Amino acid sequence: MNAIVALCHFCELHGPRTLFCTEVLHAPLPQGAGSGDSPGQVEQAEEEEGGIQMSSRVRAHSPAEGASTESSSPGPKKSDMCEGCRSLAVGHPGYISHDKETSIKYVSHQHPNHPQLFSIVRQACVRSLSCEVCPGREGPIFFGDEQHGFVFSHTFFIKDSLARGFQRWYSIIAIMMDRIYLINSWPFLLGKIRGIISELQGKALKVFEAEQFGCPQRAQRMNTAFTPFLHQRNGNAARSLTSLTSDDNLWACLHTSFAWLLKACGSRLTEKLLEGAPTEDTLVQMEKLADLEEESESWDNSEAEEEDKAAAEPEGAEGRELPSCPAEPSFLPACGSWQPPKLSVFKSLRHMRQVLGASSFRMLAWHVLMGNQVIWKSRDVNLVHSAFEVLRTMLPVGCVRTIPYSNQYEEAYRCNFLGLSPPVPIPAHVLASEFTVVVEVHTATRSNLHPAGCEDDPSLSKYEFVVTSGSPVAADRVGPTILNKIEAALTNQNLSVDVVDQCLICLKEEWMNKVKVLFKFTKVDSRPKEDTQKLLSVLGASEEDNVKLLKFWMTGLSKTYKSHLMSTVRSPITSELRN
Repeated sequence: MNAIVALCHFCELHGPRTLFCTEVLHAPLPQGAGSGDSPGQVEQAEEEEGGIQMSSRVRAHSPAEGASTESSSPGPKKSDMCEGCRSLAVGHPGYISHDKETSIKYVSHQHPNHPQLFSIVRQACVRSLSCEVCPGREGPIFFGDEQHGFVFSHTFFIKDSLARGFQRWYSIIAIMMDRIYLINSWPFLLGKIRGIISELQGKALKVFEAEQFGCPQRAQRMNTAFTPFLHQRNGNAARSLTSLTSDDNLWACLHTSFAWLLKACGSRLTEKLLEGAPTEDTLVQMEKLADLEEESESWDNSEAEEEDKAAAEPEGAEGRELPSCPAEPSFLPACGSWQPPKLSVFKSLRHMRQVLGASSFRMLAWHVLMGNQVIWKSRDVNLVHSAFEVLRTMLPVGCVRTIPYSNQYEEAYRCNFLGLSPPVPIPAHVLASEFTVVVEVHTATRSNLHPAGCEDDPSLSKYEFVVTSGSPVAADRVGPTILNKIEAALTNQNLSVDVVDQCLICLKEEWMNKVKVLFKFTKVDSRPKEDTQKLLSVLGASEEDNVKLLKFWMTGLSKTYKSHLMSTVRSPITSELRN
């Protein structure tokens, strides 16, 4: 994560100051940051935790070198710093952690070495401890702008027996240029930074209680109430955080915590490349989910109203007969009691084509793509459901209307996939219709106990499939273009099942884009038939089967897309542009 985490302190003598900061370096370390190339550097400690290797290196500076470093540093001068404003000792280059997984270095020191970063951190420090404060002066707050970065700041107090009010004011800030990323990381940063703060406050509280027990400061200050405050402390106006917490390894621990915070916060959120707007299938699924939620809320409200009415009925109404509820259609109980199968019978379209045979599968697929009603008659409910799950992958989600299993025939306008029990009669006009295809599943005879394609599948070897239609597809019929491409992919044995699935998704998206163009051209713009024929020729869909397919798939467009187009056409700006 490209951010800087810093610990800031409000010094009673010098105002807001940066005590300690950790930054991320993707490039080679800058000079003076402890790169370890100089022979004068001695490695003090090295440990590895969570894939991050931490090391602390100290360089022996000569007085001249120290003077030059101080003059070139963007931080405050030594004369402007007291014990409470300083974290690392003079000459300490800081702490470095090497992330082996990403080759990223986490560097900690008192101030950033880069002048621009120093200015950004300095400004964020001043604002976090002066004007940008939440109510109560303790807690998280967010501020910033595009020029100086965005800041997550959490202010807190540390107990100090020698400070005014027996406490000192600190803040931990996280600075980033990406506002959205920082806001999305708010819950994570809040929880982890609060953990760091609680640990610091706990250590300081123990020291404070020990000091108060040994030498209570409150009574001593009451006796010297008229003595100037700064003079009565005998030079103890500033105390370092290591002194307040009695922890000599405080800065190394803070470096570990800040480095882990930057690494964990950067890895918990990942960016995904979206190639465009949500697909029609996604929009339709979202609309169906919203409709289900509204329906459940309406049912809850109606049940509550009925309970209120029943409670308000007079006593004389006990002997009355309540009106009976209308009988539900017979397929609803069947759907309610139906359970999804544990194992799919048909594994893929290629598997179904092998079981049914090439000619029967082509006839079935043609009716599916055209939007005709597909009826499966079988006693095996799992088989029917598996067949519908495989066949529906050829259609957009909005074009699928399924009744998995019913005890009576349902009209085509209610569903285009219908599962029936073998004894259920189908009307004669439906069987003779060219808009219906029936797949009957019979028990295989001994002579045909292992149909083609079922030798390795015992669940299908006991069945034989008969596909009939009032208008069988001729073998020499060209058919829709997408059907020919699907068959070409299924027959290509070099393509795996996963590749065929991705190919099918691409084909559906290609033809749904053509449907969108045709819908806007005909339904929204109301162009004449001559222009529509030219458009179909340009789209490569001028054949009769392709036109029927486009018209059927047009019913699968989402309400969101249709309303968006209609609102765009009706807007005054669009009409002015057309005129």
